[in-house]
Amino acid sequence: MQRMAQIIRVRPEQIDRYVEVHRAVWPEVLAKIAECNMRNYSIFLRRPENLLFAYFEYHGTDFAADQAKMAADPKTQEWWQITDPMQEQLPSAAEGEWWSPADEVFHVD
Repeated sequence: MQRMAQIIRVRPEQIDRYVEVHRAVWPEVLAKIAECNMRNYSIFLRRPENLLFAYFEYHGTDFAADQAKMAADPKTQEWWQITDPMQEQLPSAAEGEWWSPADEVFHVD
């Protein structure tokens, strides 16, 4: 299992809507997350900076392949058409990166 964290900004005018849509994530999207070996998934919002911090545990063996499978899913694509415009990349995001990964610097069980 690999702990993973990602960060992105939510557009200030979209915060309420972003929170609202995540109160009822579509079952097909949740199923695809599980199918792609992601567990214990959480998204946190940091105000007033409007940062979204996502944490999940990856239980697969090929993260790139699982992410490609998720990206190819029509229902997930539909979900992203709703949520992506609410977000904006961090200024430091790498080429082709949407959510920016964060390095783990400490962990204790």
